[in-house]
Amino acid sequence: MTDPSTSQILSVENLSVAFGPNQVIEDLSFSVAPGRTLAIVGESGSGKSVTSQSIMRLADMSGARYVSGRIQYRGAAQPVDLLSLTQPQMRQVRGKEIAMIFQEPMTSLNPVFTIGDQLCEALLLHENISKSEAMAESQHLLEMVRLPDAKEMLSRYPHQLSGGMRQRVMIAMALACKPKILIADEPTTALDVTIQAQILAIMADLQKELNMAVIFITHDMGVVAEIADDVVVMWQGKKVEQGTVQDIFARPQHPYTQALLASVPRLGSMAGEPLPKRFPVTVMESGMPTVVGEEQVQDTADYNQPPLLSVRDLVTRFDARKGFWGRVTHRIHAVEQVNFDIYPGETLALVGESGSGKSTIGRTIQQLQAATSGTISFEGQPLTARSKAEQRRLKQEIQYIFQDPYASLDPRKTIGFSIAEPIKTHRLIQGEQNIRRRVAELLERVGLSPEHASRYPHEFSGGQRQRICIARALASNPKLIIADEALSALDVSIQAQIINLFMALQAEYGIAYLFISHDMAVVEKMSHRVAVLYLGQIAEIGSRRQILETPQHPYTQRLLSAVPVADPNHVRTSVRLTGDIPSPVRAVGDEPSTLAYLEVAPGHLVAQAPQEGALQPTFDGEYFNDEAQPSTLA
Repeated sequence: MTDPSTSQILSVENLSVAFGPNQVIEDLSFSVAPGRTLAIVGESGSGKSVTSQSIMRLADMSGARYVSGRIQYRGAAQPVDLLSLTQPQMRQVRGKEIAMIFQEPMTSLNPVFTIGDQLCEALLLHENISKSEAMAESQHLLEMVRLPDAKEMLSRYPHQLSGGMRQRVMIAMALACKPKILIADEPTTALDVTIQAQILAIMADLQKELNMAVIFITHDMGVVAEIADDVVVMWQGKKVEQGTVQDIFARPQHPYTQALLASVPRLGSMAGEPLPKRFPVTVMESGMPTVVGEEQVQDTADYNQPPLLSVRDLVTRFDARKGFWGRVTHRIHAVEQVNFDIYPGETLALVGESGSGKSTIGRTIQQLQAATSGTISFEGQPLTARSKAEQRRLKQEIQYIFQDPYASLDPRKTIGFSIAEPIKTHRLIQGEQNIRRRVAELLERVGLSPEHASRYPHEFSGGQRQRICIARALASNPKLIIADEALSALDVSIQAQIINLFMALQAEYGIAYLFISHDMAVVEKMSHRVAVLYLGQIAEIGSRRQILETPQHPYTQRLLSAVPVADPNHVRTSVRLTGDIPSPVRAVGDEPSTLAYLEVAPGHLVAQAPQEGALQPTFDGEYFNDEAQPSTLA
């Protein structure tokens, strides 16, 4: 009879990991077989990422001690305990035998090397090929993860790419040497649903082709239901439940697993509701799931008042290429002729693919990026007409929560200092004791402890760091918060609490939100209106119910069909998006035309067929609907 352990390519046996006196993983055991996908799920700080870093022996760099256990790898000629290998020996394993996609792409990519050089590095190290062959293979890898201008992308640096683009580069890098085991630590967190669906399909195809084992760490239960064969649920450093994906979803046994599944937002759960709603959330108290909060309609948007923010004909472009004499020859058309309003107490969601211009719009409103043309008005006054003192006050009234929480926190300062900084800068509260009390209150509001104020950013998980950024944004009592993928790094249980926190603050203080997101289920729960972006232009804009229940634009329909469903028995009916994303890079003088819009219902505008020269997306099938006569957007 065959020993079942020999069929497993990797076995983690009774692993305990400690950092100093703190034990963060206790007696953890699981295994994964070739061709199968094991999903590790759990809340932020439960030990998921430390587990993956221990397998790669990267936790050593942070001072990890392996108190007990072993990690058996059976992909080589002889089984080997990875914990017994030296770091030089592990360098032969990393990338070639076991590859990893990291959670935060900006901190994982070297800012001083081009994308092409970083992709080539792994190929030249592990494969017997020339530099030109490595560069050609790098281009193929970028095309495989659906990056536009793959050849041009090789010469760019990480800071020139959006968060989603950087994550796709990391995925291409991990797949470069066709590893036997792929560890994916939140690999699709920064990706919109269409790219996510495609990346998951690419990983599934490669897994089948190479009989690769995949360890998939995520908080997205829809992704787990779609790709996992087996699931390990972790809570507070321990494995609390393990089983097949069908068993975990249909018959969860542990109270934490039950609470986790109860928190999953499901697209379509608010069908027929005209307004967003706050829902009760299930949290763990004393080891048992407890329902807190109550259902409440979010009727906060005041459309009788003038708009808080008005954006008119906004254009933002970046110089992309220069000729021999330094003259600009090509530009990136990041945002093209965008128009929208945000009213007091309203949440407007911006959704669209990575690189569609969502973050650029947010950064331009926050004056972090200069607009090429167009007008942005706040409380009826254009930003450009304000004095320096008024512009400083505007930075208090408009706050930004960035996509990458680690890059937006100063690693040399405690998080208490970072949260207190806007309070002191804008002189909102006097007295150190009062400021400390306010910082403690803000930390508690976002699900952290006041004692955390004395810690530094590196001592927190990715999800915890994002909560710190939310607390800092709330510190200056803003009128408008631009939340750029603010919930993407959070596990579903914390995400549900933060959604309710956002909505409670909106009801209490009348805060307006520009909510930039790719998570359509979250958008459905908390937005009043939705704008769908494609290549810097609005394809469709309307109320949440109009966009999500009666989408008119083919791109919006495909975007919604790509949303993963948290049910392992659900069969995806969407057609996979094919072809390349059209490039936003255009030659100087080759100006895109302005899209025309048809009002199909009150407040529901849909882009029509573009004129000659406009940014026209190319998909299989007809993209624009040109049956009706278009009208220009007012």
